[in-house]
Amino acid sequence: MEQENCVFCKIVSGEIPSSTIYEDNDFKVILDISPATKGHAIIIPKNHAKNVFELSEEDASKVFVVAKKVATAMKEALKCDGFNILQNNEEVAGQTVFHFHMHLIPRYKEDKVTIKWCDEHYVGEDIGIIAEKIKKCL
Repeated sequence: MEQENCVFCKIVSGEIPSSTIYEDNDFKVILDISPATKGHAIIIPKNHAKNVFELSEEDASKVFVVAKKVATAMKEALKCDGFNILQNNEEVAGQTVFHFHMHLIPRYKEDKVTIKWCDEHYVGEDIGIIAEKIKKCL
């Protein structure tokens, strides 16, 4: 299902050209045109879903199989020292294209990429209470 104004749907359909490094019936993996590091790629499901919350169970079950396959090939080809596999949901979490996608970011010892957060501690509301709230929604 393609969305009319979705840049990733247009890439998947071939309307917008891309440097494709892997493709199967369900996913297309392209090199990011604004890479964090050399070889930064994006896994795009061919079925449009805004984010992980809208992603089909079938695509959700397959995306990490594709990530493992492509990241393994990238690590061998690029001789990188490590890897980030990153996926953002909603604007507050850094999502800028609202078609589910997963970043494959090769990491090199001397790269300038920083992915970090401040360590917070549970104060007030007990960690057990938060865990129970989540469990009730499963």
